[in-house]
Amino acid sequence: MRDIMYISESAVEKMLKDAGASRVSRGAKQEFKKYLEKTAFDIAQKAVKLAQHAKRKTVDDSDIRLAIP
Repeated sequence: MRDIMYISESAVEKMLKDAGASRVSRGAKQEFKKYLEKTAFDIAQKAVKLAQHAKRKTVDDSDIRLAIP
């Protein structure tokens, strides 16, 4: 995975606060962001492979559902 920011720290902070956190440290945001981006990127790669295997260029919702562990 390249070092590209896919998910903003503010979105991660909002998610944690919506889950009940009153305050979120910078380190917590960075770790959660890293985990979410890695997980999402892995799913995206699997979904692309599934679409390619089906001889399609378009990744569809079924590819995503099948790629999620």
